[in-house]
Amino acid sequence: MNRKYIAFDIGGTFVKSGVIDGDGKMIDKTKEKTPNHLEELLALIEQRALEHEDVEGIAISTPGAVSPEGVIYGSSAIPYIHGPNMKELVQRRVKKPVFLENDANCAGLAEMWRGAGVGKKDVLVMVIGTGIGGAVFKNGHLHKGGHLHGGEFGYMLLTTDIKGDNDVWSRIASTKALVRTVARLKNIDENAIDGEEIFRLAKKGDEVCLQALDRFYHYLAVGIYNLQYIYDPEIILIGGGISANNELIPRINEKLEQILSVIHLAKMKPQIAPCHFRQDANLLGAVYGFIREYSNIGST
Repeated sequence: MNRKYIAFDIGGTFVKSGVIDGDGKMIDKTKEKTPNHLEELLALIEQRALEHEDVEGIAISTPGAVSPEGVIYGSSAIPYIHGPNMKELVQRRVKKPVFLENDANCAGLAEMWRGAGVGKKDVLVMVIGTGIGGAVFKNGHLHKGGHLHGGEFGYMLLTTDIKGDNDVWSRIASTKALVRTVARLKNIDENAIDGEEIFRLAKKGDEVCLQALDRFYHYLAVGIYNLQYIYDPEIILIGGGISANNELIPRINEKLEQILSVIHLAKMKPQIAPCHFRQDANLLGAVYGFIREYSNIGST
């Protein structure tokens, strides 16, 4: 029998949920505004569980650093999830096994299960958006690190002239950083432009957008080069909304070639590819995490 699971992707704006089977097939999907209070979120999860009593358990993707016990450390746009033991609170309400994991790690788990990481053991998954996060897989297993910060690539520094937070990789090579740069150079509000518009304007020959994108690709390539030689993964997968742009991978590859043309000591070029999943990656990855954690009940 093919077992079923309910997954939740808790975001700052919406809570997505989906019923997914053991083969990764989405059976049912919903989206609701993120509640303002913890009790409302727990009630939402409980209601969905009651609607699908035949599921094996609950798989949750969430912002923050998730401990094995189920406490979510760090900060996010949903302050009330940080502090209490979310795993225990949900288990008490639904009376079923619960899996809880960081959203970027869930995106990585989806790729390892049914995406571009299938068949590989040592993989880095980068998620580019408001910042740069991701996941580290060693010998096929998620590596969270001694302080639950494995995959927090965005804290990387690419300069020795360090003045503050704006020097970290997330602040110079994320999609938000690209938008911020173009808005500043054009003297417009950041909300007046987005990544898609920047790519569109660049195709039309807009000099500001072309120059900003050139720097953007360069910064991404430098960080990817560093990650390759620190960890030596088989492949580095790139996700986030910007990964849908067909120019991203070729342009980063161009910049990697330029780096290798002047760093003669380096003989190995990083292998990069876009993530396979986008919209439902966190839901799928959470289910895969559940299956791995509760393998005695999660086989199909």
